[in-house]
Amino acid sequence: MLTLEQLRVAVGDGAIDTVVLAFTDMQGRLQGKRLSAEFFLEEVLSSYSEGCNYLLAVDVEMNTVDGYTMSSWDRGYGDFVLVPDMETLRWVPWSAGTALVIADLTWLDGTSVVASPRQILKAQTARLAERGLVALAGTELEFIVYRDSYEQAALKGYQDLTPANQYNVDYSILGTSRIEPLLRRIRNSMAGAGMYVESAKGECNLGQHEIAFRFAEAVSTCDNHSIYKTGSKEIAAQDDMSITFMAKPNLREGNSCHIHLSLRAADGATVLAGDGSYGLSDMGSHFLAGLLAGMRQLTLWYAPNINSYKRYVPGSFAPTSVRWGPDNRTCALRLVGHGPSLRVENRTPGGDVNPYLAVAAMIASGLNGIDNALPLEPAVTGNAYDDASVRVPATMRDALEQWVESPLALEAFGAEVVAHYANYARVELAAYDAAVTDWELRRCFERL
Repeated sequence: MLTLEQLRVAVGDGAIDTVVLAFTDMQGRLQGKRLSAEFFLEEVLSSYSEGCNYLLAVDVEMNTVDGYTMSSWDRGYGDFVLVPDMETLRWVPWSAGTALVIADLTWLDGTSVVASPRQILKAQTARLAERGLVALAGTELEFIVYRDSYEQAALKGYQDLTPANQYNVDYSILGTSRIEPLLRRIRNSMAGAGMYVESAKGECNLGQHEIAFRFAEAVSTCDNHSIYKTGSKEIAAQDDMSITFMAKPNLREGNSCHIHLSLRAADGATVLAGDGSYGLSDMGSHFLAGLLAGMRQLTLWYAPNINSYKRYVPGSFAPTSVRWGPDNRTCALRLVGHGPSLRVENRTPGGDVNPYLAVAAMIASGLNGIDNALPLEPAVTGNAYDDASVRVPATMRDALEQWVESPLALEAFGAEVVAHYANYARVELAAYDAAVTDWELRRCFERL
């Protein structure tokens, strides 16, 4: 990490000539500008920078689409303001002479852009702070490495790519050593960008791996998540390889993003752990009950794309049943740790998740459980895949229906945010419904 004074010195010495000013959009991507470091210090630091507000009102292909109140042709596609959060300033070791700072988004009059993912999460952490609580979070992102560059993958239509491993390398030291130069460079680069790297391990799908980072305060974790996701792709591209965080890129195991969340008192005291069942306090039981109660209503923020829902296959280590269990990987919510380390692991999100939205959804759900003293249902100690009574929504259409009818979403996030992300889902569904897929061509071109 860098202080402002360190940045000034590095710019003066010529060690830094570029500052990336970025925010995370609805799709979870870093968007923003590369600025002259001199211009950043002289102008942007005090007067900020601006960007077109369509950046929170386009689809994944950057097409302008209808239905957004905050940004449209009728409103002229004006600007919002990128306000650098200098607490996030850091080196970017994989880009020469570069520093990066995360921006908060405001309108020209200084009011918050409430549909911005980072602003949504900060609103929820503020609710926690009103109760004397702090959220600690950790995200576990899985990805698949291919020996094809991104350009080669596109030319192939993303078919017949060569995975970095040819067999299941889950926990395999030999298997991970095959691409350790890339994994090591990513780990060390992220450490150089101020992140605390814990480990790397192989996963089940061909070429699938995971790099784990130490937990941190929720907003910081999501900042790091977004930077890591973009940075790892940039590093892979520099080595003529490619990485995908797509939730379900093929018929084998998908890419998950398990999110670990716990609460502490403002003084650091443990609040979820106690002398109740499975080591939970009363607050911990209510918090977990709230996560369960909100799961279906807020799945749209855990599974934000059409492809996300294809992970939910029995026996795949992705959940299908909205249940919880102690150290039970068949459940949507897994209780892990003990005492100060006691936490909830949400296994519903995939690698395509927007971390700010998912963690905000977890906090809102947990607070609902605490505020209303929701009772916790019995734990599942067996195979939760056998329970079909309360299912994770099977499609984005199902999740959208739950979202727009959710009293929890309306109360926690407000009507503007609910409408904004409902439109996001409708845009994706309309594009998907209009597409003619390879599957249809294979089945129908000749035989029907």
